Amino acid sequence: MTEWQKTSWRAKPRVQMPDYTDQAALNTVEAQLSKYPPLVFAGEARKLKKALGAASRGEAFLLQGGDCAESFEQFSANAIRDTFKVMLQMAMVLTFGAKVPVVKVGRMAGQFAKPRSAPTEMVNGLELPSYRGDIINELAATPEARRPDPAKMLQGYTQAAATLNLLRAFSTGGYADVHQVHSWTLGFTDREEAEKYRDMANRIQDTLDFMRAAGLDSDREPSLQTVDFYTSHEALLLEYEEALCRLDSTSGKWLAGSGHMIWIGDRTRQPDGAHVEFARGVLNPIGLKCGPTTTAEDLKVLMAKLNPNNEPGRLSLIARFGAGKVSENLPRLIKAVQEEGANVLWVCDPMHGNTIKSATGYKTRPFDLVLREVQEFFGIHRAEGTIPGGVHFEMTGMDVTECTGGVRAVTEEDLSDRYHTACDPRLNASQSLELAFLVAEELTALRQAGAAAANG
Repeated sequence: MTEWQKTSWRAKPRVQMPDYTDQAALNTVEAQLSKYPPLVFAGEARKLKKALGAASRGEAFLLQGGDCAESFEQFSANAIRDTFKVMLQMAMVLTFGAKVPVVKVGRMAGQFAKPRSAPTEMVNGLELPSYRGDIINELAATPEARRPDPAKMLQGYTQAAATLNLLRAFSTGGYADVHQVHSWTLGFTDREEAEKYRDMANRIQDTLDFMRAAGLDSDREPSLQTVDFYTSHEALLLEYEEALCRLDSTSGKWLAGSGHMIWIGDRTRQPDGAHVEFARGVLNPIGLKCGPTTTAEDLKVLMAKLNPNNEPGRLSLIARFGAGKVSENLPRLIKAVQEEGANVLWVCDPMHGNTIKSATGYKTRPFDLVLREVQEFFGIHRAEGTIPGGVHFEMTGMDVTECTGGVRAVTEEDLSDRYHTACDPRLNASQSLELAFLVAEELTALRQAGAAAANG
């Protein structure tokens, strides 16, 4: 790797980033942030990388989920708890389907900045700078609110630290006990409309009953009470990322101290751009969003830059094409990966390619399109003989009405009831858990097909 500094990105073309008008204020904030402790530690990032390497070989499965963009205003302990709770439920169902460990990574404690399709937008006849997430500016439709404010980075850090503190407590304090998690899931499948998932829930219950009878209960086996839970976000605001970058004394490598895993978005993956330059130099696992415009040539260059040592678990390719577009895009990218002999983890993001405008004017995502893209993703990997290693959802534990469909059948008319997102529509708790059951069915089928092939 050519000589890399945490400031190297500043010499590269930058996109999707704010232009701060008060340079002195920006300098002050960056200096202050650079003195703060990192939010995560290098050993944790290395442990996650190892787990993702296992997922790339089919020995684990990645569940990545959380907010589209975390909000300062909606920040609360209950919201963190509810999303964490649903992710535990999803992970249990996926573990049962895949029969391998599920790596749990939240879009949390740092997912504050959002790329936008245009630098400005019209609001009530007034042209304003686009809202770019709470760490940059505010949603309120005034020129003052939309002006980028560097001090918001300090608020973002404080909220991320508080979120991580609570997540660590939940992960190790008994809240994640496997028996408790399953009792929540049984509450979902007891509902009449969720009857089709009851059989799998009952089989999970039988497994837990057997384990308890064999002496493997949470009192005697502490590992049944705790989970490893990691954080991730799009590394969009590079001033924030650089300020939290730390030198790891154990390895002599640089750590992005803002989160365990960072990813590069579909709009910021220019091979010679600032975001790729920053990400290539840190030791964390890196995600790369791949959309319909990702060319095989670009992907090859990006893989060489972001994972020059071809390290398992280092690079996750997060496919986001849209239902009906997977078959024309995923095979050509799989081919590019195979031609390079690259170690990657294939992850399905079925959210970002399936956003539509409802008849009532709300941005939404139909549940059936989300599910269809997941099924197409698994189908292509089955046909190619490659490993579908994870899923990436925008979701919340709150009972929102932002995506249509699911067992509780959110309709377009329902969208206005509890539409709380500042950016993109999220799956609610019920839709998230239903999707986990459906993905578990895909994983079960994949596992059974593999076993049948092995037995010839």
